[in-house]
Amino acid sequence: MTDTLELVRTLSDTEWAELAGRLLTGWFPRGRDTQRRPAGDWSVWLILTGRGWGKTRTGSEDLVDAAITQPGDYAVVAPTFGDARDVCVEGPSGIISVLNRRCVAHNWNRSLGEIALANGSRIKVGSADEPDRWRGWNFRGGWCDELGAWRRPDAWTQLRLATRIGDRPRLVVTTTPRPTTLLKDLVGRTDGSVYVTRGATWENEANLSPAALDELRTRYGGTRIGRQELEGELLLDTPGALWSLAQFDTPGFRAAEADVPDLVRVVTAVDPAVTSGEESDSTGIVTVGIDHAGDLWVLADDTCRLSPEGWASTAVGALDTWGGDRIVAEVNNGGDLVESVLRAVDRSVPYRKVHASRGKRVRAEPVAALYEQGRVHHVGVLSELEEQMCSWAPDGLGGSPDRVDALVWAVTDLAVRKSGRRRGVVATGVAA
Repeated sequence: MTDTLELVRTLSDTEWAELAGRLLTGWFPRGRDTQRRPAGDWSVWLILTGRGWGKTRTGSEDLVDAAITQPGDYAVVAPTFGDARDVCVEGPSGIISVLNRRCVAHNWNRSLGEIALANGSRIKVGSADEPDRWRGWNFRGGWCDELGAWRRPDAWTQLRLATRIGDRPRLVVTTTPRPTTLLKDLVGRTDGSVYVTRGATWENEANLSPAALDELRTRYGGTRIGRQELEGELLLDTPGALWSLAQFDTPGFRAAEADVPDLVRVVTAVDPAVTSGEESDSTGIVTVGIDHAGDLWVLADDTCRLSPEGWASTAVGALDTWGGDRIVAEVNNGGDLVESVLRAVDRSVPYRKVHASRGKRVRAEPVAALYEQGRVHHVGVLSELEEQMCSWAPDGLGGSPDRVDALVWAVTDLAVRKSGRRRGVVATGVAA
């Protein structure tokens, strides 16, 4: 400490000013080299990394630095306005935090979604669900957060068209990889217009909980979802899978909750875990509805790893949340215990038990056919369910696809089952 004080006393006024500028108004001191804006003539900086890598902090720091040094209008776009406001602007690694650290005077208008700086820069905050709001703007640059979770690909087109001021208008993209058509296109460009930064969660371990990192390694290490969500790999389709990633990017496939039409029936399907306790499999819980035209809407994936009482409460809660008509549960392994556990939570819950008499492929193929016909839609981004759908090959090895099983049971009950009996599945009772 004494040596440090002696060193400080030897600093000249110029050195003090430089030090203060770096600590208070410069880029954050603990930033890694991979988090700093790269050199080159790129127009899109794509930061494609695992969760916890520091994407939000990088996006905030880069945007603030651009707004300070190159006055103009800048955009911040996230999957929803709530995401943009709560994470990109007001979050612990968000824009407001960076502006405060850099001692930059600003005015954050929460209702308009705008941040005004003293130098004339404006930062406009918005949602990817409303792409037409970017018409008429002239941005010098922008930050796109979690591009892989944007429900409307045309939001990128509208923002790209609106980013047109300055010598080199640029967009910074921070996202966990999901193999959408847009991300695959950006990664595949070879003309130098896209600079790709890749990284894993572990690179930021100095700022993350050791206990949480140990849990993530134990649970997801070596798995497909771990490679995507933690290692930051852009994974493509699995050979032999009944679903493909391209299906999830077709127009009309994905919708916001507010756009779901009136539903005729809604069911919550349960695929109970084979074992219970901390080392148990997950219990698949998926809620699906059918509209008057016969289209199916996958409303929620509440799959969990809980005790029987825990997953039963989750299933009943999902049914109540969506105003469902019944719970459908596969009872090959649980027998009457499944119904007993559900009725311990709610004695009057409408319930149907089903037995699987044939293999998973036989049950899943009619459901996959409905997807191919464009008759199934997902509400929002159901990332873990979609990942399992595209990675599960019926004839391959691997664990039980709990989420897919629950999805298949729900869709089968609504659209495949006829007169209580269908190939491969027998419905053995209805209780109301």
